[in-house]
Amino acid sequence: MGKKIPLMDLMWLLAETQANPIHVCGLMLFEKPKGRPQIVREIVAAYREAQPSPPFDCVPDLEVTHAPRWREASDYNPRYHVQHIALPGGARYEDLLHLVGDLHETMLDRNRPLFRIWLIDHVPGRRFALFFKMHHAIIDGVSASHRVNASLRTTRRLGVPKPLFAVDLPVRKPRPPKALIKQVLGVSSTATSQYLALLGSLRKGLWNWMGGKTEGSVPFAAHRGPMNEPVMNARSVATLSLPLKDMRRVGKHYGATLNDVAMALIDEGVHRYLEEMGQPFGHHLMAMCPVSLREEGDGSAGTKVSAVFVRLGAPESSVLERLAQVSASMSAAKDEVRNMSKETALGYAAGLMGIAGLTAVTHVDRVAPPSANLVISNIPGLERQLYLHGSPLVAAYPVSAIAVGVGLNATVISSNDRMDFGFVANGASLRKLPALAGHVEAAWHRLAGATPGR
Repeated sequence: MGKKIPLMDLMWLLAETQANPIHVCGLMLFEKPKGRPQIVREIVAAYREAQPSPPFDCVPDLEVTHAPRWREASDYNPRYHVQHIALPGGARYEDLLHLVGDLHETMLDRNRPLFRIWLIDHVPGRRFALFFKMHHAIIDGVSASHRVNASLRTTRRLGVPKPLFAVDLPVRKPRPPKALIKQVLGVSSTATSQYLALLGSLRKGLWNWMGGKTEGSVPFAAHRGPMNEPVMNARSVATLSLPLKDMRRVGKHYGATLNDVAMALIDEGVHRYLEEMGQPFGHHLMAMCPVSLREEGDGSAGTKVSAVFVRLGAPESSVLERLAQVSASMSAAKDEVRNMSKETALGYAAGLMGIAGLTAVTHVDRVAPPSANLVISNIPGLERQLYLHGSPLVAAYPVSAIAVGVGLNATVISSNDRMDFGFVANGASLRKLPALAGHVEAAWHRLAGATPGR
């Protein structure tokens, strides 16, 4: 019998639709060494020789005759899961982004292991790209970052390490089992805590929607915007890299975290982008921000994440004012999650996902307040220069999932000396996404220029 699918991972499978697939993706760019025109073919050949490790060798079994479980795949076709493609001659970077959007928009085949990788040759600037797509039920942003680290080297030494889907990562040892009576009481206490946390959040969201002022994490309190239009298959994608050291310095000067700085820039960029589209948003944006619940060194598969809902800056604010507003809102929201147990936080997130999915299926989401306007996620980074078969990694852009009813995702990762931003959006309502990246970059220049000591 296969391994049982945990509740949070199951929710990703149940919430998924053809128009709104739920997978974690990443776009990595490598500099192609001179005199090695066959390097991409060599990597493809090595990847096709690798055997997937659990759960990348499994398929979901959701038959009603038994509890949902993972079942070992009966067939694995390496040529399907590891693809080699090339951009046409004269292609631009924008063509790569269009390709990534096309690859992102389709569901993974549930009759096969839930991952695919594309090695993309002839990227402008003497580069090649690696784009991976893995179902959110088997991986989250933090575990994806661990796998990227494990699948690359810290030197230019030739040779292809095991790919993301084949690396062996440590799994944190489970805590010793409690006595039976404590287990029963613990489950009851956790379930009650999850219910109360969910009920409290919904109550705050309703009060906020009615005009009351609330603090902390407030789901289902967002005003509807272009980001909340029905999600269709099309995806638009954009990327951006900013100097990590300078962003840290700016944050330190204003008593804000690196994540606060990134969120303030995204907040400013989205408002400017919507203005350019002719659809100015006259309200605070509400951001859903995933919070990792993994303990240090935990490289296990699956999803271990909760979420906070953060009110961003006032529409008319400057980027400097936004930074202060975002920092205060994020601090208050995180305080609520810190007061939850890990089990309560996971159940709370699963409950919110279930409500969001139910409102989408019944179309209640078209009249009720959205859970959020956008998702902003920060993934722990790649602190060293990394290489693949002697090729230096020059950018690593997260291209994450579109949440139910929330058609814009901005995910950031610190990568060596850069902060890499990956944007993905519902292409039916948010087009020309590179313009958003441009507005975020412009916001950075305004913030950096206003900071003394640059």
